[in-house]
Amino acid sequence: MSPIVMAILVASNLGLIFLLMTVPLGLRTVRLGRLVAADRRRLWQALWPLGHDAGWSGEILYAEALDGQGTARIKLSWEGRDGQPIERKVMLEDVAEGSRFSMRVLDDASLDASFWTDYRETTELVSEGSGTRIVLSQTDRYRGVAFLVFRYFAMRRELGKLQKWARTGQYRKGGWFEHPLSQVGFAVLSAFILWPFFGLNLGGLALASILTSVVALHELGHMAAFRLMGHRKARMIFIPLLGGIAIGGRPYDSRFEVAFVALMGAGFSAFLVPVLIAASGFARGEGHYLAAALLATLAGCSALFNIANLVPVWKFDGGQVLRQICPGPLALALALAGRLLIWFPAGGRRRLFRAQPLDHGQCGEAAPRAEADPHRRPFCHGRGTAGGVRYPWLRASVGLGAADLSR
Repeated sequence: MSPIVMAILVASNLGLIFLLMTVPLGLRTVRLGRLVAADRRRLWQALWPLGHDAGWSGEILYAEALDGQGTARIKLSWEGRDGQPIERKVMLEDVAEGSRFSMRVLDDASLDASFWTDYRETTELVSEGSGTRIVLSQTDRYRGVAFLVFRYFAMRRELGKLQKWARTGQYRKGGWFEHPLSQVGFAVLSAFILWPFFGLNLGGLALASILTSVVALHELGHMAAFRLMGHRKARMIFIPLLGGIAIGGRPYDSRFEVAFVALMGAGFSAFLVPVLIAASGFARGEGHYLAAALLATLAGCSALFNIANLVPVWKFDGGQVLRQICPGPLALALALAGRLLIWFPAGGRRRLFRAQPLDHGQCGEAAPRAEADPHRRPFCHGRGTAGGVRYPWLRASVGLGAADLSR
């Protein structure tokens, strides 16, 4: 790959990441409506948190009013840090029985209250002919367009599933996006997108496929770490060009868990590199030179990718580990400066700038801004084909919050 092509790839990826994850958007409202062929009173009982059918999607397990001022407690089906259902204290405002209400989150058993400071959701129902028009809106403060876009599609899915529930009385979890076949398709698409950057020939296709495989192996390491830390489920979401995200089943429970999951991405691949090198040597000895070259390339790309991932930069795995060791800003700055002084003279600068376009960042399925309590962070790791990035946007369902892409 020529230096010009490399520069274009790096610049385009970093620009896209800045747009998706970092650019400040301020307070924004996502609004979406749909006409549902059902009685307004029936839909109200499903959408009103205290309604008889509030558990239609399986999200709300229990809800009760705490006083006559609109305060309520909601128990959700998503797991908290302790493995128990998340409980949330909410304020129901602007209530017009059967037609409208707004909701704010006052307290959350797993996320710090700062996550919900600017969040507000509103539900409106208007009779229209023989059906009911439902309008959902969510207001929050955003950094990057990714979370904004994700909430739009989460609301769109919510309305679609509600429409089917109103018609059939049944709710089906999941969707096409997180289906395993869809994720394999996204991985293949990512490889084809990278192909032109390495040359439109078999060698370029092989290298693009190897880089995509390296990302997948890295995420498998995070998924294994989630399971070792007691998560009942873990999964991977692949995003074309930008890479992959490993998602745990609950928020992080401790600083050690954050650091362990972050390190296991590179740690898992570190065990594979010697195996790949040995396999490459064996294949060469048997006269299979093409297989030997492919295995050696996979080992080299995996090593460089994961070395770059351990650079002590905030959005990389190394930076996430450093944040757990040095939680204070001054200590973190001193540790980072010292680590970089060691890294760069040792040749890390060359490895960093050669490998950085292949790495994607750390998320922890975090809020759009850092929470005050690091133990109350959500739960995913993401890597990809361009510098490190957090993925704050995986946490949405329509207003009730916790990550549940299986809906």
